[in-house]
Amino acid sequence: MQVPLKVLAPQIEKAKLVLITGHYGSGKTEFSVNLALRAAECPQKLALADLDIVNPYFRSRERKEQLDARGIRLIASSQACTDADVPSLPADVFALFQDPDLYGIVDVGGDPDGARVLARFQPQIMATPHEMLCVVNANRPETRDADRAVSYLRAIEATCGVPMTGLVNNTHLCGETTVEEILKGARLVREVSERTGLPVVCHVVVRALCGEEMLAGLPLFPIDIYMKKPWE
Repeated sequence: MQVPLKVLAPQIEKAKLVLITGHYGSGKTEFSVNLALRAAECPQKLALADLDIVNPYFRSRERKEQLDARGIRLIASSQACTDADVPSLPADVFALFQDPDLYGIVDVGGDPDGARVLARFQPQIMATPHEMLCVVNANRPETRDADRAVSYLRAIEATCGVPMTGLVNNTHLCGETTVEEILKGARLVREVSERTGLPVVCHVVVRALCGEEMLAGLPLFPIDIYMKKPWE
C-alpha cells in the first residue's frame, strides 16, 4: 500500500498531487525538486512532472539524473533535448490521474499564462486529492507586497480554475540570502495568509541557515541547491 506525501505539513499528507506555482524567480522549481527528493525517502511510487512550458530556464527536467537515481519518474516534454523550449505537453502526464498508486509533484509555469496548462486538466485535478501551493518570494516585483501577491495568486486561480490551498515562503537572494530576508518573506506570507485564509505550509531555507536562532519556531523546509543559472 502506498503512503501519502508525509514530508511537509499535516494539511498536505493526504494529497496525491502537489501542484507548485509561483512567480518567475520565486524558486518554485528548486522547491519542487527538493520536495520530490524528500518525498522519495518514503516508500511510494513517485513522479515529478515538469509542466513549465513557458520559461526556458530552471526546469525540473535538468535534474533528471538525480531524480532517476532516487527512483523518481520524470514527466516532461522534450526529454531528448533538455535545451529545447517546446510548448507541448508530455503524453504521460495522464498517468498522474490514471495510475491510482502514483503520487505526483507538478512544477507549473510561473505566471497566469504558465498556469494555463492546468486548465486542461482542471476536472481531473479537482477529482484527485491535491494541494495547490503558491511559492512567494518577497524579492520578486510581482509579489513584493501583500496587495501584489494576493492579486498574482488570484490571477493564477482564475486562469486555471484550481484554487490555491497553501503558501510557501521562498524569499531569497540566491547566494546572498540572509536570515533577515527569510524573515521579511515570513512577514509577507503571514499577511497574505491573513487576507486569503490560506495556511503557510513552510518556509524554504538553505541547510546552512536552518540552525539560526531567529528562525526557531518557523516550519522550515531545508533545501539543497540543485538548479543552476545557464552561465554557471
